Order: sequence, then C-alpha cells, then structure tokens
Amino acid sequence: MGTLKYKEFSGTVEYSEEDNCLFGRVIGMNKNVITYEGKTIAELKADFESGIDLYLESCKERGVKPQKPYSGSLNIRIPSELHSQLALKAQITGQSINAIIKDLLTNGSNLSKV
Repeated sequence: MGTLKYKEFSGTVEYSEEDNCLFGRVIGMNKNVITYEGKTIAELKADFESGIDLYLESCKERGVKPQKPYSGSLNIRIPSELHSQLALKAQITGQSINAIIKDLLTNGSNLSKV
C-alpha cells in the first residue's frame, strides 16, 4: 500500500481487483471521511487533491474549523516501571515526560522516512 500527500493530509493508495480501479481514504480523519478513486495514479491523485480542496472549501463556507488529520495528542499505556523511569529522568534533566518522549521519537526513529 502506498500513500499520497497533499497540504497537511495523507491518504492511502489501494487497488480493487473487483472494480479494476485504485481507491483510497484520507488517513487520520475520524469525524469526516474523505475518499477518492481513479483508474490511473494521475486520476487518483487528482481526485485525492480535489476531495481535500472541496472539504476545506466546505469548512470555510460553513465557518467550521477543518479537522486536522492528527491532533498532536497521544495517550499511550506503558508498564508502571517504565513510567517511573521516565518520570525520574524528567525530574533529573528538568524536562517533561512529553519532551523526553518527543526527543526519543524525533531523534531515535525513522518516522520521518515513512
């Protein structure tokens, strides 16, 4: 499965053998669903971008703030011992637990290459 990117949105690229077409859905939109399709990659990409532009235009016309694909808030569950270690490191370094996790994710992973 591939992905498309436009403005601050990302979407899936999938193939339907039954319909002989490409299709996808904007990732991270839990309240508003944006889907698109096409027979070629160019058609798929055009429909993807058009869908996002229509969504943003509709929000503007209605005076509604567009939903962002991801809010930036993430609730995770970790073992209490790890939580304790993070809290201790935060206290010793004068950082927040969030800052430590953000640094680990930013500098210790390949997420930017996804």
